[in-house]
Amino acid sequence: MSKPLFRSVLLILGALMIWTSVPASSNAAERLNILFLFADDQRADTIAAQGNPNIQTPNLDRLVGEGFSFRANYCFGSNSGAVCIPSRAMLMSGRTWLKVDHNLTGVKILPELLRENGYTTFVTGKWHNQAPALLRGFERGKSVFLGGMADHTQVQVQDIAEGGRLVNKRTASKFSSEEFADAMVDFLDGYQEEAPFFAYAAFTAPHDPRNPPEAYREQYYRNLPPLPKNFLPQHPFDNGNLVIRDEALAGWPRTKEVVQSQLAEYYGLITHLDEQIGRILKALEKSGRADKTLIIYSADHGLAIGSHGLLGKQSLYEHSMKCPLIFVGPGIPKGGSSDAFTYLFDILPTLCSVTGIAEPGELAGHSLEPIWLGKQSMVRNSVFLPYGNVMRSVRDEQWKLISYPQINHRQLFDLKNDPLELHDLAGDPDRTGDVTRLLTLTRAWQQKVGDTQPLTTDHPKPMHLDLTGRKRQPDNAQPDWIRAKYFGLND
Repeated sequence: MSKPLFRSVLLILGALMIWTSVPASSNAAERLNILFLFADDQRADTIAAQGNPNIQTPNLDRLVGEGFSFRANYCFGSNSGAVCIPSRAMLMSGRTWLKVDHNLTGVKILPELLRENGYTTFVTGKWHNQAPALLRGFERGKSVFLGGMADHTQVQVQDIAEGGRLVNKRTASKFSSEEFADAMVDFLDGYQEEAPFFAYAAFTAPHDPRNPPEAYREQYYRNLPPLPKNFLPQHPFDNGNLVIRDEALAGWPRTKEVVQSQLAEYYGLITHLDEQIGRILKALEKSGRADKTLIIYSADHGLAIGSHGLLGKQSLYEHSMKCPLIFVGPGIPKGGSSDAFTYLFDILPTLCSVTGIAEPGELAGHSLEPIWLGKQSMVRNSVFLPYGNVMRSVRDEQWKLISYPQINHRQLFDLKNDPLELHDLAGDPDRTGDVTRLLTLTRAWQQKVGDTQPLTTDHPKPMHLDLTGRKRQPDNAQPDWIRAKYFGLND
C-alpha cells in the first residue's frame, strides 16, 4: 500500500472512531420535543373516544385518534392516602414507592435526566414532591403550584427564575386549568431555541374541590351522568381507608342524587380541562414544532366517585388505580391501542428509549416503545398493586385478587366477565385454586419489589364499619357553595 493511500485509510478510520464515540447527548438538537400533559385524579373511563358516551372530551378524543392508547395503565398503589404524592414520585423516578421517597431524594428524575442531555426543561402546574427536586429538574417554570390541592379559583403559584430560584408567589389570576394552559401556551409561543424542550403541564383538575366554572357544571346538571354500574351506598367492609378526607366529601349512605351531582361537577372539570388541552395543542401547531414533538397525556391515578360506595382513590379497585395513558407523535401508529399491562413508571424508560438516553440506574419500569412498534405484545403478564399496610392486589388477564391484611379478608374477581368488580368469588369452593395461585403470584411480586407486608395478621381488626350519619367537616379548600351543598354549612 502506498504511503498516501495508507494515510488516507488512517484518516478515514480516525474519523469513524471519532464519529462513533460521540455521546448521544451531542445529538440533542435532532431529538423530539416532549410535551407532557398530566391530569390529577382522572379515571381511565372518562374519555368519550374510549367508550364514555356521557362526557364531552373532543381534544382528548383527538389525541386518541392521532396516537396510541394504553388501556390497562396503572398507578402502582401508594404508601399514603395522598396517592398523588407517591404516584408522581414514581412517575418522575421510574421506581416503585418502595424504592423512592416522596421528595425524590438521591435519585435521578426525568426532567433532570433530560436537562443533562441537552433538553430545555419547563414546568407549570402542580408539583407535589418539594422544591429541591423541582429545581433540580426544571430550569424554567411559570405558575407552579407547590402543593396537593386548592380551590381551583385561588391557587397559590410561583415562577422559576434564572439561577434556580422560586419567585413571584401569588394567587393565580385565573381558574387553575386556564392558568396552567396560559403558561404553557406562552412557553410554546416564545420558544425559539434549537435545543429540544421537555414541557410539563401538571393540572390540578379534575381533583376536588369539584368546582368547575359554572357553565361547565351546568352543562352536566342539565343531563346528569348515570350512576356508576358498581354504585353502592356504602362499602361492604372496612378496607382501612373509609374514614379519610376524600371519603367525607359526601355523607353516608351515598345517595343517587349526591353522587350524580358530584359526577356532573367532576365531568365539568374534565370538559373544561379538555378545552385547555385544545388551546395548548393549537399553540404547538402554531409554533411549527408539532411534527417534531412527542405528546404524552396521562393522570396520576383514578377515582371512585360513587363506585363501590367510595369517593376517593384510596382503594385497589380498577376505577381508582387505572388512569389514561396516550402517546402521540412521529412514528407512533394513529388510532392504535393496547391492553398490555403498564404502569406510570414505564414512562421514564419509554422516553429514554425514544430519545436514546441511557436509563439512570436500575428502574422498575420498561420501555413501551416496542409495543406501539409491534415488536412486543406486552412488557409484563401481571399487575401488582400494594397500598400501605392495608391492601395488596394482583391481577392477570382474567383474575384479580385483593387481600386486606389487617382484617384477614380477600376478594376475587373474574375481570373478563365482571370488569366492574361486582361479584366477589373468593368464597366460591370452585375458585379455591385461583385464590391459591394468585396468592403465590402476590408473594412472588412482593419478593421481586421488596415488599415485606404480611398478607394476614394474628390480631385482625373488626371487618365491618357502619358510617351512617357520621359527622363530617370540609377542608379549607372547599368553596362556600360546596360547603353549603354537601356539608349543610353556610358561613
